[in-house]
Amino acid sequence: MKLRILFYFIFPFTFCFSQNGEELKKYTLDANQFYGSVLLHNPDISHLITNHPAGVILSYNRKTYGSKEWEALFNYPDYGASFIYQDMNNATLGKNIGLYAHYNFYFVKRNIQFRVGQGIAYTTNAYDKEDNFRNNAYGSDFLSSTYLMLNYHKENIFKGLGFKTGISLVHYSNANFKAPNTSTNTFALNAGLIYDLDGGKEMNYIPKGATEKILEPMRYNLVFRGGINESDVIGTGQYGFYILSGYVDKRLGRKSALQLGTDVFFSNFLKELIRFQATSFPEMDVDVNDDYKRVGVFLGHELFINQMSIITQLGYYVYYPFDFEGKVYNRIGLKRYFGNKVFGAITLKSHGAAAEAVEFGIGIRL
Repeated sequence: MKLRILFYFIFPFTFCFSQNGEELKKYTLDANQFYGSVLLHNPDISHLITNHPAGVILSYNRKTYGSKEWEALFNYPDYGASFIYQDMNNATLGKNIGLYAHYNFYFVKRNIQFRVGQGIAYTTNAYDKEDNFRNNAYGSDFLSSTYLMLNYHKENIFKGLGFKTGISLVHYSNANFKAPNTSTNTFALNAGLIYDLDGGKEMNYIPKGATEKILEPMRYNLVFRGGINESDVIGTGQYGFYILSGYVDKRLGRKSALQLGTDVFFSNFLKELIRFQATSFPEMDVDVNDDYKRVGVFLGHELFINQMSIITQLGYYVYYPFDFEGKVYNRIGLKRYFGNKVFGAITLKSHGAAAEAVEFGIGIRL
């Protein structure tokens, strides 16, 4: 269990901080206080929305200036690490403490900043069947967490000090690693300060030069994914799952590629769910011998950012002997290339807003 948690903690950060050979460097700190509301995305958590959560976001950022080609292509983003402390102001939910890797992207003459962060959070008051049975949002102590920020951002107003203000969305879920898992989404207003560790010293951006066009034939990809999850029925147990995927991709330029492929799912938690429904709820008309395997086809997009990329896929089951959450599924996540062919991936597979699993994968692109 400890090894799984350590792997889950380290792996997302590997994507964001495996950068080599930087030349121009500048670092900033920012601190934001936030105050908001838990969104009612599921009526099952209505009893948990009793007060307004509040907290603080602390961040360490490395600015880019175009030393690498990808930096200019994305308008010189920042990348860094964040810490979030959030008091849910609800005795059942407790408090959440998270660590994240993030990117900051800039728009409108660098006055508008959009941040996306991904990491892991610890909750102080997870579900317990005896002591905290009302907490059906967090079924485990450790949660996958994503946060977004959209801010008016003004740096170096006075001797390296600036400010920012805007809106944030903080999501906590364990992606059905362990039931229950209805999750929470906090929408908040935030405001804070920025400090340049160089005291406001100005540095010039390297202009984007001419970029060489990428002309690639279609590439063939093979991926093996796996992990552990549980059905929504509390106490049915955690089981390993395995996914074999094959797809072709075609580069559209330096940033994007389209994908078309197929997945074969071996989700062992469905074996137990099939048995449970067949023996306990005969009115559901489930046969204990129903096949737990599924086969899907998907269309996807890949956004390349240096050695990292962001993937989004939309799929449809063409082999679907047991009904679980519908025939349409989606996947979003990160890939990290090691050389030109081998990559690792961490992705979230879900059916709409209902998460099924966090998938850890390794693949090859030929």
